[in-house]
Amino acid sequence: MVNVTITDSAQEYLAGLLAKQECEGIAIRMFVANPGTAQAETCIAYCRPGEEEADDVKLELKSITAFFEGRSIPFLDDAKVDYAPDRMGGQLTIRAPNSKMPQVTDDSPVEDRINYVLYNEVNPGLAAHGGNVTLVEYTDDHYAVLQFGGGCQGCSAVDVTLKEGVERTLMERIPGLAGVRDMTDHTDTSQAYL
Repeated sequence: MVNVTITDSAQEYLAGLLAKQECEGIAIRMFVANPGTAQAETCIAYCRPGEEEADDVKLELKSITAFFEGRSIPFLDDAKVDYAPDRMGGQLTIRAPNSKMPQVTDDSPVEDRINYVLYNEVNPGLAAHGGNVTLVEYTDDHYAVLQFGGGCQGCSAVDVTLKEGVERTLMERIPGLAGVRDMTDHTDTSQAYL
């Protein structure tokens, strides 16, 4: 189920944009880029017939048809799209309170669960030293490939932080995770917390 509100004024505005595309059956598609991370961005794009994905959820609204990326649905929970006209023409706003910090469950994709733990448990501790860590990929052999940044990049204690802090926390929270790998170039010590 999709729990997204697209107000009547937003639907009317989007319907006007869709009409200008001169493409029968065109819809909108809503998704979150980089979901579950500090860089998460909620997006609305044109969706021409055939551009929707197999796991998209389709909703017929009052003025428009909307597709929601299946993987993004937990991150779009309680999202609201609104349009407020003003003297300059108006502004479309998207509020998605769960895009950076979703409501993850044991059924969520492994990448989402790893990002959730990094965002909520690991990075707040690293922030005290001006550092952070992000997930680059989750490999087929069940390793989380991580990238350290800020004060962690080039820090002399990064091996201890990686094994004793980050890896231990992730392996406690994510069943089936084999371990972590660090792909950071630690020769750059310009930002390091020493």
